Amino acid sequence: MNELNKEETRVIIHKGTEAPFVGEYTDHFVEGIYTCRQCDAELYESKSKFHSGCGWPSFDDEIQGAVKRVLDADGRRVEIVCANCDGHLGHVFEGENFTDKNIRHCVNSISMKFKSI
Repeated sequence: MNELNKEETRVIIHKGTEAPFVGEYTDHFVEGIYTCRQCDAELYESKSKFHSGCGWPSFDDEIQGAVKRVLDADGRRVEIVCANCDGHLGHVFEGENFTDKNIRHCVNSISMKFKSI
C-alpha cells in the first residue's frame, strides 16, 4: 500500500469528495491507464474517459474486475471502490445519456494516479 497524505486519506479512506473542477485529471485527456492511488491497481483506460462537465473525471467503463459497486451510506447513490483495496473512488450514475454505454463513473482525481502508455 502507498502512503497517503492527509487529503488523500480524507477522500480514499474516509470516503470524502474533492471539490469539483480542481482535480488534476478533470480535464486530462492523454493515452494511458488510471490506477488506484492507494494500491496501484489498474482501474480505467483512457479510452473510456469522457468530458461530462460535472467537475470530476468521468469514465463510461472500468477495467474488468477493477471496481466494486457498493450502496452508499445515504442509501441513494452507488459508491465505487477499488476492488483490490476498497479505496473510495467516487460514485457511478446510470441513465444520463452522456455516452452510448449510458453510464458515468464520477471519480475523484485524488483517488487515482496516471501512467502513460
